[in-house]
Amino acid sequence: MRTEFSEEQLKDPGVKRANEILRSCVHCGFCTATCPTYQVLGDELDSPRGRIYLIKDMLENERVPDEKTVKHIDRCLSCLSCMNTCPSGVHYMHLIDHARAYIEQNYKRPFMDRVLRWMLAQILPYPMRFRFALLGAKIGRPFASLIPSKQLQAMLKMAPKTIPPVSRNDDPQVFAPQNAPKKRVALMTGCAQKALNTDINDATIRLLRRLGCEVVIAKGAGCCGALTHHMGKEEKSHKYAANNIKAWIKELDTDGLDAIVINTSGCGTTIKDYGHMFRNDPLAEDAARVSAIAKDISEVLLDLGLPECVPTKLNVAYHAACSLQHGQQVKTAPKELLQAAGFAVLEPVDGHLCCGSAGTYNLLQPEISQQLRDRKVQTLEATKPDVIAAGNIGCMMQIASGSNVPIVHTVELLDWVTGGPKPPAMRGEIGRDEGVPILRSS
Repeated sequence: MRTEFSEEQLKDPGVKRANEILRSCVHCGFCTATCPTYQVLGDELDSPRGRIYLIKDMLENERVPDEKTVKHIDRCLSCLSCMNTCPSGVHYMHLIDHARAYIEQNYKRPFMDRVLRWMLAQILPYPMRFRFALLGAKIGRPFASLIPSKQLQAMLKMAPKTIPPVSRNDDPQVFAPQNAPKKRVALMTGCAQKALNTDINDATIRLLRRLGCEVVIAKGAGCCGALTHHMGKEEKSHKYAANNIKAWIKELDTDGLDAIVINTSGCGTTIKDYGHMFRNDPLAEDAARVSAIAKDISEVLLDLGLPECVPTKLNVAYHAACSLQHGQQVKTAPKELLQAAGFAVLEPVDGHLCCGSAGTYNLLQPEISQQLRDRKVQTLEATKPDVIAAGNIGCMMQIASGSNVPIVHTVELLDWVTGGPKPPAMRGEIGRDEGVPILRSS
């Protein structure tokens, strides 16, 4: 694609990177075949190719974004399926992220939209605030139909029936391995996940210890910054990311780390991109070091290997989170682990298409999100599974809102068959099992 940025414009690192990406696009349109929003809406401007044209025009002319441009860019899920099918290697993720940051700086959204985005940015990255918000949503949920805003309705409906108690396993500390030491790893405990489902981190800690890992919950680490990053709130997202980088570098430079383990794939995609995010920052070197050892839990478990497992006859429908299969290119590891553990792994048709969760997308674009959810649930349930497994809390919440089939994190199943408790979702129970004991403080 031909671009016409001036030399002055190209002095900006974000514009320079956008120019590189735009020039690699050859207009082929292969991306439209795998774009979920184009599949649902059928509008060229709701495809990656269409959005690329809008972004190019907006950035080249340095114009104030108009309502049309913002609408179509907002509708992008950032599922990154287009990057898997692009023959030219267009790095759409960096382009759409830059466009969102530009919109955030130059476009004044309608009042209600500004309020909703401010609320999400002030609540979701903070587990205790999020817990209180979930409690309020739970109280207000019976009255959701009386609220005219579709977004507010979606927020109220998001609240789980029961909010799990706080897990003290998420506090800064170090867990010793239960068997011969193999690795020392830091676990990214996240933010929203700690409020919505504490079983995932607990199961991860138990499993890693069982496989010979010393597990560090680093002091100072928290939200990865993904939620605000994808809303274009660059300054806030970089602040969260910087806190993580400093916390993990401290562990790296003291007792060392073999990996930073992430069990929420949406976070993983962002953390693995810290090197790019901070490329022009004093933290550039440390950010690159962190990105280099960031691993999805499935990558670490595949490297460690599973012990002999309790045999099961369960059919598991595996949902591949977009941030895992497209963002991180981790496609086979979760399925290989489940098969090695004795599960029959089932894959739905169109497994490359997004479930519609996409961070805050299901709250900001609820109508499109629901269409994608219903489509995903239909394909998953068509496999007639006993349980659905996924590697991302957002996907789990999204699919569970439209299906009665139990849905659990992949690591919960692996923990169960290697000696841990049965996942509560499969027992019809809500809440957290007793966590692993705290062995020493860090």
